[in-house]
Amino acid sequence: MTKKKAVPGSRVPTHVAIIMDGNGRWAISRGLPRLAGHRAGTENLRRIITACTEFGVKYLTIYAFSTENWGRPREEVDGLMRILEDVIDKELAELNKEGVQLRHIGRLEGLDPKLQEKVLEAIELTKNNNRLVLNVAFNYGGRDEIVCAIQRIIKDGVKPEEVNSDLVSRYMFTAGVPDPDLIIRTSGELRVSNFLIWQGAYSEWYVTSVYWPDFDKEELRKAFDTFAKRDRRYGGLSQTVEE
Repeated sequence: MTKKKAVPGSRVPTHVAIIMDGNGRWAISRGLPRLAGHRAGTENLRRIITACTEFGVKYLTIYAFSTENWGRPREEVDGLMRILEDVIDKELAELNKEGVQLRHIGRLEGLDPKLQEKVLEAIELTKNNNRLVLNVAFNYGGRDEIVCAIQRIIKDGVKPEEVNSDLVSRYMFTAGVPDPDLIIRTSGELRVSNFLIWQGAYSEWYVTSVYWPDFDKEELRKAFDTFAKRDRRYGGLSQTVEE
């Protein structure tokens, strides 16, 4: 009789952030166009959202489109925009039913007005859900977020002596959301890629060579198992050393 693997217990991270990398390489390795990989990655996201709710994750942040991604070929950029619109059209009702609250982090400026409207409608529809908060980082960049926060702080006339870490956090796109406990990057790349630079200061990182479309519930479990063994010191000493 096969022993059923236990679901991660009390050390499940409250906030998980994911750099969903490797869609294009996944497609190319199968002789498919890159956009086919992005669609496969989108389909996988639905499964990972379900797994996160089952495991008890409260916040999930996904890196969907960076401020640097505008430099990709026009065909790919347009395709990614269509994919986002399709996801909203096809998945919104089910996500709302399952208690997922959708939020956008980044700048909506630059997106097609129709797409902006759909994003805002999705946020409004799901604003009272609390089973899982899903932050979608679209047209997002960590440096741009910090610049935006500084601009708003100056505009609000905040005095220099009043500026501290807590205040800056309140001006971030993620205001009101705890910093990520665990940041996962698929496809094996060892880069931060301008993602949650401020919020990820003390996050644990988990990097896997698995491409995003193949990163399933069991791979997520592995990440959580690894996280559960980490000694999070936040710049201090571990409990063992102190003793």
